[in-house]
Amino acid sequence: MAYEDASLAQGNVVTVYRESLRLRLERFPWWFLVILLVTALTALIITTKSTYTEAFSFIRAGLSVTIMTTISAYFIALTLGMITGLGRISRNVVFKNLATFYVEVVRGIPMLVLIFFIALVLVPAVTSSLNTLGERLSAAGLGGLGAFFSSVTNKGVPMQLRAVIALSVTYGAFSAEIFRAGIQSIHKGQMEAARSQGMTYGQAMRYVILPQAIRNVLPALGNDFISMLKDSSLVSVLAVRDITQVAKLYAGQTFRYPEAYLTLAVLYLSMTMLLSLGVKVLEKRFQSS
Repeated sequence: MAYEDASLAQGNVVTVYRESLRLRLERFPWWFLVILLVTALTALIITTKSTYTEAFSFIRAGLSVTIMTTISAYFIALTLGMITGLGRISRNVVFKNLATFYVEVVRGIPMLVLIFFIALVLVPAVTSSLNTLGERLSAAGLGGLGAFFSSVTNKGVPMQLRAVIALSVTYGAFSAEIFRAGIQSIHKGQMEAARSQGMTYGQAMRYVILPQAIRNVLPALGNDFISMLKDSSLVSVLAVRDITQVAKLYAGQTFRYPEAYLTLAVLYLSMTMLLSLGVKVLEKRFQSS
């Protein structure tokens, strides 16, 4: 009898172990393992084959431009997105309609078209308007201020700055919707409680609602940053020397297309994977708290 009980207990342990192993195998991120293997294999090829080593050395020169363009545009987009998101839920009719107009226009136009329009149409129009304003200020006796605005020329605005403006305006609309959703996810009782304590609407929004909303939308904002990093490759159409443009130049000079574009793809994949892991860590941290 004791022997049968021991055999039954041992069988139960084996069954539980097998079920646990099966669940672990199902939940294991095999896709991530495959990506790591592909990245490691490509890194091995780059370090062992001279043509790939040369391509990597040439293309990595554009990394600083890609990173700086993405970071600069992202922080501007966050500011623009928060202001627009507040406008989307504002009771002020003018502010709300302006914010909604901006979001709907940007979301309704392809990003590549927006980059061309902002960089090659909107920026020249703004510089022309500033020149006109400078002339009028000079005529009104404000020579110093007028000279400053008159000195702004279309040729004086570098393409990298135009690319930053284009990405900022585009992702500002996307961030606005994230902030709007985050603010609206906070229960209305939070605002009512803050107002009952004597806070103004602005104080309640600043000290009570926004801190909670930003905490809720941080993972979404992290994913937005990853998307902007990938979409920054589109600024190569403005001849900005990011890694995509540099890879195109290398391929055009050497006709080594596999070396150029495999290296480029792995560079983007490596950056986005690192950022994705950071976002997942951030999500788990906020979920646990």
